[in-house]
Amino acid sequence: MLNNPAARKVAAVVIDPPAKLLVKMKVSPDAVTLTGTIGGSLSMLILIPQGEFIWAFVLGVFFGMSDLLDGTMARMTGTSGPWGNFLDATLDRITDGAVFGALILWGVTQQDYWIIGGALLALVSGQVVSYAKARAEAVGATANVGIAERAERLLLAGFAILLTGFGVPYVLPIVLWIIGVAGVITVIQRMVEVSRQLRPAK
Repeated sequence: MLNNPAARKVAAVVIDPPAKLLVKMKVSPDAVTLTGTIGGSLSMLILIPQGEFIWAFVLGVFFGMSDLLDGTMARMTGTSGPWGNFLDATLDRITDGAVFGALILWGVTQQDYWIIGGALLALVSGQVVSYAKARAEAVGATANVGIAERAERLLLAGFAILLTGFGVPYVLPIVLWIIGVAGVITVIQRMVEVSRQLRPAK
């Protein structure tokens, strides 16, 4: 989601025309969400282990646009609601797993344990970040705090993937460890926040 008004205006210029076309073609927002997840996940899992980082980045951005398209289409058709939010959040976990899982596979082929360890930490901590928010809401709290939201994690990963594709050394393991550590910090921040909200007043 884009929270910056200026960014939303720029995105609207790019997203609204294809969203209107898809609505006119009777394509459902759910279909766009599912297509983006399948396409993006397969792109990562096929291309990254082969070292095709630039194409992985290009297709990742292309299929990642579904995250903006489906929400815009839902608003245009008046179908925004809990189901769409649930589906989007659930399928996001699959995409995240594909990105960092593919990087783990690449690390295995290169026998690079820094990449394997960083990608594994990023994968696990990222899943727990999302789970912590969902569980907080289930028990009547909110956990919208933390330094590593999903957008930031994927932007950093995409940046590292692109630079690696251009042959820049060391950036991938460094960025993966940054993402992983930031995820751990975010989990701790959310635990502290939920604890603050739910602890009985003394």
